[in-house]
Amino acid sequence: MPDGALSDAVRLVLMHDADGKALVLVPANKLLNLANVWSLAGRKLRTVKADDAERFFGQEGLQSAKGQEHLMESLPLLIDQSLQGCAELNLLEMNSGLRFSWPLRPEGRNDVQFAALSISPEEISARVPLGDDATVISRAVERFTALRMQQRLEDTLGLPSLAPTTQKIIMLRSNPDAGVDELVPVVRVDPSLSAQVMGWAVSPYYAAPGKVNSIDEAVIRVLGFDLVVNLALGIAMGKVLQVPEDMPRGSTPYWKQALYTATLAEMLARRMPLALRPQIGLVYLAGLLHNFGYLVLAHLFPPQFSILSRYIEANPHLEQLIVEQQVLNVTRDQIGGWLLESWKLPLEVCEAIRQQQLERPSGEGEIYARLLRLTTLLLRREGVNDGPVLEIDAERYAELGLSAEQADEALLQLHAAQADLDQLTYTLSRSR
Repeated sequence: MPDGALSDAVRLVLMHDADGKALVLVPANKLLNLANVWSLAGRKLRTVKADDAERFFGQEGLQSAKGQEHLMESLPLLIDQSLQGCAELNLLEMNSGLRFSWPLRPEGRNDVQFAALSISPEEISARVPLGDDATVISRAVERFTALRMQQRLEDTLGLPSLAPTTQKIIMLRSNPDAGVDELVPVVRVDPSLSAQVMGWAVSPYYAAPGKVNSIDEAVIRVLGFDLVVNLALGIAMGKVLQVPEDMPRGSTPYWKQALYTATLAEMLARRMPLALRPQIGLVYLAGLLHNFGYLVLAHLFPPQFSILSRYIEANPHLEQLIVEQQVLNVTRDQIGGWLLESWKLPLEVCEAIRQQQLERPSGEGEIYARLLRLTTLLLRREGVNDGPVLEIDAERYAELGLSAEQADEALLQLHAAQADLDQLTYTLSRSR
């Protein structure tokens, strides 16, 4: 939904707990601050699931003025203090699209409370610590349990060290002259990776002619150097950190988002003019690891990650980096890019991940970051990437030498491969 459509609207949020429901009213272009809601209500209210909200507000009775009046009078109201004194509110429920005007008359009601329940993205950004990634991450860590967490940061965030096979694959990925002759011996000596590679090679997605009888055939004849290296790295990174269980309700599964992003980014890159086209292998790798910082956040900040999930559920209209800055003071992109760089992944990939949500990326990762951003926005329209659905202007296509028509062609190609991609997603999600 365009920002302009939210500027004068008041967001109507249905929340609940074991004691019942409540309605929260906040300006629609701001973040709903759950900590203040919990403090005001004295209850750990959660937003209802998006599907449940759509069904609730889509009821026929709520389409009439009488039903809307009954709704506003029958539930406790928690209202942002910036709305106090307004004669009438332009209410919007984002899941169902329900809109109606409501006169704000709290007099005589003991179930209406006012407090500072929202914060603007600009206020959040102004509070974000300045400095390089290590400085920002360190300050975010110190915000919680300073000494213990600081020590974990100095120990590479308390993460397990990379396996020897993973280190060798990273070296191969970073070496532009490396090829299948160097890769095959690395795959062959790792039983787990060998089994994965053989499984990919015989999957319907690659439709290899004839039987695949060896690792050499799987890599050389069917999969190729780039694909094996990138998928092996993605799986290796996934084994370092578990996909968190307490993710926001309704979010895209981690591996599905990773694989679809990698695949669509590669399809778009192949349509770019040669003068602008980045390295296809690095494009795929950046897409596969674009959300890796999410796993790191869950590992580094387990209690806060649960709170972060609740904030993301409550603020689906905002970019998740804004929510992360509010809750953690650091974003998944910063922490993911920093950690991958410390593991010596290609700088283009690290910078692409670090800058993928910035409007003006720069440096060696600029074209990769712009491509990731476009891929993310396209996949949101398809329901395969998390975050608000935004309009994509012609300039975003033009800076990559692409057109909206070429993007639509890539999406059609993606849809044609959906069944095979979902099967590969299932394989990757079980690779632990």
